[in-house]
Amino acid sequence: MDWTPESKVLVQGINEPLASHYAAEMKAYGTNVVAGVCAGWGGEHLHEIPVFDLVEQALEEVGEVDVSLIFANPYWALDAALEAIAAGIARIILISSGVPPLDMVRLVKKAQATGTLVLGPGSAGIIVPDTILLGTVSPQYYSAGTVGLISRMNCPTYEVALALTQAGLGQSIAIHLGTGGIAGSNFERWLQILEKDKTTEAIILIGQPGSSNEETAASYIATAINKPVIAYLPGIHAPVGQRLEDATAIVAANLSVPAPDTSTAKQKIAAFEKAKVTVAKRPSQIPDLVTKALKKK
Repeated sequence: MDWTPESKVLVQGINEPLASHYAAEMKAYGTNVVAGVCAGWGGEHLHEIPVFDLVEQALEEVGEVDVSLIFANPYWALDAALEAIAAGIARIILISSGVPPLDMVRLVKKAQATGTLVLGPGSAGIIVPDTILLGTVSPQYYSAGTVGLISRMNCPTYEVALALTQAGLGQSIAIHLGTGGIAGSNFERWLQILEKDKTTEAIILIGQPGSSNEETAASYIATAINKPVIAYLPGIHAPVGQRLEDATAIVAANLSVPAPDTSTAKQKIAAFEKAKVTVAKRPSQIPDLVTKALKKK
């Protein structure tokens, strides 16, 4: 990974209240937010960040950009992402939730064809503690170290990070994949990235109720990952069929044709155990499990 304080960051939809707030938060953390984009706002400044009408205009002024964060209205998110890809931006984080599924299908296909890395929709972003903050992540739970976190849920990630920090186990990076049913990135892609990352010694995977992503990840871990992996599955004691996703996903599901959960907690645990991945029952267990796993290396 090459996330550094010098990495140039663009914010699309910077006029949105959420974007404006977190653009200031990212700058305060030391993130190099070089420009914002909002049609009709060209020539303005927000938190001392220059705003442009188009992504292309922003890049003409500030040069090559490493990552774009998209806070746009979910129905405009696809256009914003395609504009960033057309401008040559190789990493995109979709903070926007509720992006229409067919829009995500188009975006995923385009990203695959262009080699673009996409997080989201509904992603809180990425944090490399003490280095760079990208998105809506709350940095106070994190400390610099060697444990990588990959998650589909935001709040449980904070619990895990805080437990690690309090135990003196810092984090190399925390990645929030997003809560959308069709996501730009999956566990396997980031497991591969962290497997190659020299600063990451152990990986924690935080799952999401009501999906089969974890079972696929378990199979990948068994065949391709040599670093120790600890899994944590929030909501494993919830009744079968009970949705525990974010509010947007629950409302979208209730407005569509109901579909049964594709995987139960027992099936996920069995898949991880088959892959020799330890499953934590609660966040407070994770520091001890990580310490034991690192000693076995």
